[in-house]
Amino acid sequence: MDALSNNLKAGVIRLTSAAATASAVFVLALSGSFFGSAAHASEGRFIPSVAVSPPPSGARQLCRQYSWACSTKASVAMSTQQEMLIIQRINRRVNASTRSVTDQSQYRTAERWALPTSRGGDCEDFALLKKRDLIRAGVDPSKLLIATVLDTRRNSHAVLVYRSAAGDLVLDNLTNKIKPWSSTRYLFLRMQNPQKPSGWVGVYGRS
Repeated sequence: MDALSNNLKAGVIRLTSAAATASAVFVLALSGSFFGSAAHASEGRFIPSVAVSPPPSGARQLCRQYSWACSTKASVAMSTQQEMLIIQRINRRVNASTRSVTDQSQYRTAERWALPTSRGGDCEDFALLKKRDLIRAGVDPSKLLIATVLDTRRNSHAVLVYRSAAGDLVLDNLTNKIKPWSSTRYLFLRMQNPQKPSGWVGVYGRS
């Protein structure tokens, strides 16, 4: 009888232990699912990088021409709120003060990345001017990334991306409204590498 009792007790202990293990596994699985979903949601706020990419043809000499365009060193520290006020102000100012002129009309070439002239500039030139002026205003240059896209009509276009803590925001010469990248309806193709802006990454992100 004692032997039988001992065997029964051992069996109960094994079953209890197995149930506890199963419960722990179930909880961990749920946790993994939750955190995986949270990570996915977080990633969705930022333009996903796919692979290293060559720069756009007009940007091959960008770092040599404008060293600040590939800088990563912040000059001052400021709050997110301060940065956003500066970004909104400079985005509106550049859009209002710069005329849209094609490279073909201005330089007799299909594509040339440069700061706008007195005549104006095209979309890449707007993005460069915004980036330069924002860096001069103290915004961390590592948060300012030029990206190439296809616009809503699937024409080639370029924008400046501000990598905020809450996600990637787009500064566009076609609108004064600063939007999350996922709200632009653009097809994102290439972007300056967030870790090393002198290089480029393929992003292929559809908003």
